[in-house]
Amino acid sequence: MNQYFSIINKRTLLTFIISMAVPYLAYALNISYDIDLTLLSIAIIFPIVFTIRGAFRRREKALEHLSRFRGSMLTLKNLFDENNKMEDNKKAIIAKTLIEVSDKLMDHLCKNNYDTTDLDKTIDKIYAFVKDNNEFFGGGRKEKLLRFLRDVHESTENLLAIHTHRTPISLKAYCKIFIYMFPLIYTPTIISRMGEDAPRWLTYFVIVLSTFILISLYNIQDHMEYPFDKEGLDDIRLDDFRINRDKLN
Repeated sequence: MNQYFSIINKRTLLTFIISMAVPYLAYALNISYDIDLTLLSIAIIFPIVFTIRGAFRRREKALEHLSRFRGSMLTLKNLFDENNKMEDNKKAIIAKTLIEVSDKLMDHLCKNNYDTTDLDKTIDKIYAFVKDNNEFFGGGRKEKLLRFLRDVHESTENLLAIHTHRTPISLKAYCKIFIYMFPLIYTPTIISRMGEDAPRWLTYFVIVLSTFILISLYNIQDHMEYPFDKEGLDDIRLDDFRINRDKLN
């Protein structure tokens, strides 16, 4: 049942109150007019759809970069494991470092913390290990390691960019303001078109339902644009992209 209530929050309650208060005042003050509702679709629906599409693309890009990150990390792990020249204790050290990098990235994405200093230092440990043990990486092995390490850096930076930079705040604020204003504009028109003889409860129902749809779409976009916090139904399961996910299941 939680999936049906995940889009309901304080914003939903506020819009419900507004949707109930405005028709009451419109009937009490005898306010009605007829305007072209195309204006509302341009002012509200189009920006909401635009932001939802943007949030969905961000989620798909995040999945792409997470897959690339895990694939590169597993390849690095295999390259280190298959190095017969390296002692087992050194393999254990780098394996632990790779798991630490994976865990710190996933933990960072779950939080509203934009300080990446600790994460950057942990990733740098991989290159430092290769540099300090250069004698074990002859031929093209070092080149392969550095290539996949570059992929780790690129995918990490892309994920951090998605984590930090989201839908433009001004556009979200614009959508929210117009959703709250929607009953003020919409209610007199509905009263005019339905006529004074129409049941008042029907007017309330149409206004409340229309506003609920709009604020629900806004809430869905708000959840989807930050797909790492595990609060929305469509959030990414970050644990599936940890390098040691088999041990977690």
